[in-house]
Amino acid sequence: MMQIMRTTVRVDDETLERLKAQARKEKVSLTRLLNRALKAGLQAGSARRREQPAYREQVHSMGAPRIALDKALALAAALEDEEIVRELALRK
Repeated sequence: MMQIMRTTVRVDDETLERLKAQARKEKVSLTRLLNRALKAGLQAGSARRREQPAYREQVHSMGAPRIALDKALALAAALEDEEIVRELALRK
């Protein structure tokens, strides 16, 4: 025996009107139509996840680093300082 639970769901006005119209057209209750739509959506979502292959990023060698990566913050600060000096020189 299936257990029935009650809950409150917020549905936007346009979607609710479409659901009510479909329920009237099929001569079923809004609850029955909503349950059927939710089940179909859940089944479609799980089927779609199984069909899609896992995305794999292609790895490329970038060679040996040309700068000491352990000094990256110092390098970034120096480059930023150079840019600030360049911008100030352009304002003169």
